[in-house]
Amino acid sequence: MRLLFITSNRLGDAVLSTSVLRHYVETFPGIRVTVACGPVAAPIFKAVPNLERIIEMPKQKRGGHWWKLWKSVVLNWWDVIVDLRGSATAYVLPGWKRVVQKGNDDNLHRLEQLGALIDVTPPPLPKIWIDQESRDRADALLGNIKGSLLIVGPTSNWVGKTWHKERFIETVATLTGKGAVLEDAHVMVVGAPNEREMAEEVISSIPDGRCSEIFGTESLLTVMACLERADLYLGNDSGLMHMAAASGCPTLGLFGPSRDEHYRPFAEWGRAVRTDWSYDKIIENRTSRFSQENLMETLPVEKVVKAATQLVTEHRLAGKNND
Repeated sequence: MRLLFITSNRLGDAVLSTSVLRHYVETFPGIRVTVACGPVAAPIFKAVPNLERIIEMPKQKRGGHWWKLWKSVVLNWWDVIVDLRGSATAYVLPGWKRVVQKGNDDNLHRLEQLGALIDVTPPPLPKIWIDQESRDRADALLGNIKGSLLIVGPTSNWVGKTWHKERFIETVATLTGKGAVLEDAHVMVVGAPNEREMAEEVISSIPDGRCSEIFGTESLLTVMACLERADLYLGNDSGLMHMAAASGCPTLGLFGPSRDEHYRPFAEWGRAVRTDWSYDKIIENRTSRFSQENLMETLPVEKVVKAATQLVTEHRLAGKNND
């Protein structure tokens, strides 16, 4: 069997889409997989079982990326074609079964919507497969760390949903301070290659010897292998937040001008904490739709510290009860 899996340009949506990919990989062992997606998301698919190829689809004028994709796959027969971008491509390729997402249902979390698309309830959880090379690299990065590991994602691709750096600094200091739930934890700060400057003050605030960072210097699968070991991931609503949730580590996503009911970390140990203002109130009170203002003002440090402490504590208690 052969599967053509067409998914998002954006990392977060691509991570969520692995729920559908997981369903086919696990339901049909040995199915050969071709993934078509944006360049940013492509690395998370490199270790998919029975992967034949990844086709990167950088956007081109007049839909040229769709024409390029069609030319590269039209000579193959596809037992299953999954198109999560709602294009017409699935209908002009030779194949047997076609699964096409044609829009969003705002009554559901995006992952629940994907589950409905393949008639699976509850939906399969996202899964990013990790190769041994990436695990070995994570071993090298984390091998000397003793005690807890806190991974922080203080950046995002939009200033509006980026929590204040001063509040990240205070929160990290509180959570890792004496007597706190992550006392003396090692802190790894992560983000996209172009976001390092945005996180500079957070990085500088962490004591020497207790901080490391990844901003495009390691593969996304290595980042994933590090996330699997974290006692907590704390970060803005972003693709990295969804990666953390998929890793199974306790994940706390910070929400304001994005809807947590659609994009909260969907996992057993995924939680969202949002601004005191609702999404609708934030949007109604912003200066304009084109503004570059920070819209996370009504999320206080105390609220995040409380939610993080509760999440880590519950996770540890569950681990002890399972021993």
